[in-house]
Amino acid sequence: MTPIVNAFFDEATNTISYVVREPEGRACAVVDSVLDFDYASGRTDTRSADAVIAFIEAEGLELHWILETHVHADHLSAAPYIQQRLGGKIGIGEKIRVVQDTFGKIFNEGTEFQRDGSQFDRLFTEGDSLHIGQMRGDVLHTPGHTPACLTYVIGDAAFVGDTLFMPDFGTARCDFPGGSAETMFDSVQKILRLPDATRIFVGHDYKAPGRDVYAWESTVGEQKARNVHVGAGRSREDFVKMRTTRDATLAMPRLIIPSLQVNMRAGQMPPPEDNGVSYLKVPVNGI
Repeated sequence: MTPIVNAFFDEATNTISYVVREPEGRACAVVDSVLDFDYASGRTDTRSADAVIAFIEAEGLELHWILETHVHADHLSAAPYIQQRLGGKIGIGEKIRVVQDTFGKIFNEGTEFQRDGSQFDRLFTEGDSLHIGQMRGDVLHTPGHTPACLTYVIGDAAFVGDTLFMPDFGTARCDFPGGSAETMFDSVQKILRLPDATRIFVGHDYKAPGRDVYAWESTVGEQKARNVHVGAGRSREDFVKMRTTRDATLAMPRLIIPSLQVNMRAGQMPPPEDNGVSYLKVPVNGI
């Protein structure tokens, strides 16, 4: 089955959100939604999510799933806002528990913060499946960037999150807590074992040198042949050396502090304090 995929690009965070729908029918899913956030003022905005919602409503679609490929460190999820407006279940990988435990400690969350993934409606593991109307989606556990990263293979389309980028840009960093370049290489090979014609939809794009436009769709065949980090038969040893060296030069994402605190809660803000306001912590020298 070939699902219809519509992309929504958020230039502020270089994130691509997707609406994936049945080729014949009204069922759909949203992958990796964005809640706009101005760090300087601490204010949220729903314009990116509203664009996705408006599209779904205009097309007369029924939202079945709001899927997260992982706990994002570069943007806040709009999953609960979209769910409130349109329904659907929020899903993520079951290794979210590992991420919650790690960052629950970093942000010194109290015992009221549940580290069992219960904030999400469904926790997926390797080999699980889901249905979007008549479409079947299969779940691949593809850790390396984070322990909880998933790839959703829906028909001939694979939504890889931050595991792979466009072939001319390569792969995602592996230096966050719980990340691993060795594991990332193995996860990429799992994706590249899909049929060559499988469409790959990436979670971010930053315009590789020499490319003037943003892009987010390739194929497994193109990735195997041309990915600058893992293509053309690059060895595991060479990849790990390259990825480790490159990661040591990268700055932390601008929104990592608020993103992790919100996304590990399935897109919810921390509980409000006695004045009714939610607060986000900054762990000084903590990450």
